[in-house]
Amino acid sequence: MKESVLIIGAGQGLSASLARLFRLKGMKVALAARNIEKLEDIKKELKVELFKCDSSDIESVRNLFQETDKTIGTPNLVIYNASSRPSKNSVAELKPQEVQQAINVTCFGAFLVAQQAAKRMLERKSGSIFFTGATAGVKGFANSSAFAMGKFGLRGLAQSLARELHPKNIHIGHFVIDGGIGKEPMGDYQMINPDEIAKTYLDFHNQDKSVWSWEIELRTSMEKF
Repeated sequence: MKESVLIIGAGQGLSASLARLFRLKGMKVALAARNIEKLEDIKKELKVELFKCDSSDIESVRNLFQETDKTIGTPNLVIYNASSRPSKNSVAELKPQEVQQAINVTCFGAFLVAQQAAKRMLERKSGSIFFTGATAGVKGFANSSAFAMGKFGLRGLAQSLARELHPKNIHIGHFVIDGGIGKEPMGDYQMINPDEIAKTYLDFHNQDKSVWSWEIELRTSMEKF
């Protein structure tokens, strides 16, 4: 039986690279986003399933998994790519409502998705749940408090779930993407190539149980850290 992957917060960048690689490996792929119109080109190219979902909304996430139950079944891999940050950066200028929404998308939504995925994977007794993090999840920068709160919370969720679910055969992964994602000519290495990131996700998913990791940092050779 084909393995399946569900990617939440899908867009034209990393999610598209993940979808292409997993389809190449023969997996069923489903993409979920608030705006699925932007994913029509990927649907035509890869013959993937599209689902409309607001990851920060309890009912929307529950409905997403009820729909995927009917199409791809319980995913072998769920990837949470959704994140948000307010329009302003300075703590004095931040709008509380925007901060709350950013945290809801970046962190609370990850919990909602992980809960629905875990319920199904616990019943099947296998699966992987991956979270796309950022430098802000391990280092809070100036003028980035709202984004840091969301990404710190995301990392805490992943670490806690790894300790809870690894013994139950559910692999948790947190990916610290330390730098901008984009494709540039070979030799430049100022941006992290999304196709190469996707390979790391696949390798993580295929790790032998004797060497399960829960976190990895990815950055270019030129990135200072």
